[in-house]
Amino acid sequence: MDMAAERNVRRLCAILAADVAGYSQLMGADEDGTLTALTAHRRDLIDPAIAEHAGRIVKTTGDGLLVEFASVVDAVRCAVDVQRGMAERNHAVPENQRLAFRIGLNLGDVIVQNDDLYGDGVNVAARLEALAEPGGICLSASAHEQVRDKIATVRFEDLGEQRVKNIARPVRAYRVALGLAGPVPSPVPTLSSSPSIAVLPLDNMSTDPEQEHFADGLAEDLITDLARVAGLLVVARNSTFTYKGRPVSITQVGRELGVRYVMEGSVRKVDNRVRITAQLIDAATNAHVWADRYDRDLTDIFAVQDEVTREIVGALKVRLTPDQSGHLVRARG
Repeated sequence: MDMAAERNVRRLCAILAADVAGYSQLMGADEDGTLTALTAHRRDLIDPAIAEHAGRIVKTTGDGLLVEFASVVDAVRCAVDVQRGMAERNHAVPENQRLAFRIGLNLGDVIVQNDDLYGDGVNVAARLEALAEPGGICLSASAHEQVRDKIATVRFEDLGEQRVKNIARPVRAYRVALGLAGPVPSPVPTLSSSPSIAVLPLDNMSTDPEQEHFADGLAEDLITDLARVAGLLVVARNSTFTYKGRPVSITQVGRELGVRYVMEGSVRKVDNRVRITAQLIDAATNAHVWADRYDRDLTDIFAVQDEVTREIVGALKVRLTPDQSGHLVRARG
């Protein structure tokens, strides 16, 4: 018998996936302070809560955690303890320095290999994490079925069926409301006095589904380039891509992410030509600030990307220094 096959074991378990909302932006502003705070939260709150509720840390990925529990009730109780504890720890911390975790929970069948977990059970937990708001908990219908009448200190709000990336079927999701007296409002980020922007995933207008990767890659690169500009606050990819494929208003995006401006657009690729449209919208008024269209040869795509980035920055009236302008060009050379 193949030894590798012997090591592959299937089991049903509760999977908790967690990460820090806006972690890249926090690290960009203060690497040492953010890492020190994350380490302290892990040491003093998160790891002890996992141990108390009989969880097993499967792996860590920078700001992320994957944890296995034998009991869904224990998993939810652990998540609730972590989020309530984080709310207390963040109370005296300035808004722009707070670490807010998003947590997704799923009950599913997984493959265990060398103490790691694989399979759709894990993937669904990760997608639910992306649906959770900062400081929030989102769980699947299978997990909700096990805990809905067993934890008296929380309520569960049905979010309906959600279509999430790389999962073929819709996932029914539930939000954990951490209080008993009425719905708990979602945290609304404070709008910064500095120019702030969220770049939404670009729509793929091509008939070829493979161009979805091209559109996603362009949006990711725009986020990266804009994040290099001093004085401009840019929402991280893991937050903006939760809106991919979801019918949401620009005003809603601005309110939920705490940004003044939202960029949306589309990509249409035919043979060796590409057309990129982009528009910048004031989320507070829903007014168009700037819009443009770029028709280029595909070999010129990086130059087009730099041009779009500079146009957006100009529309936001953020002054690029010569060093920053040069850096954007050199990065594409």
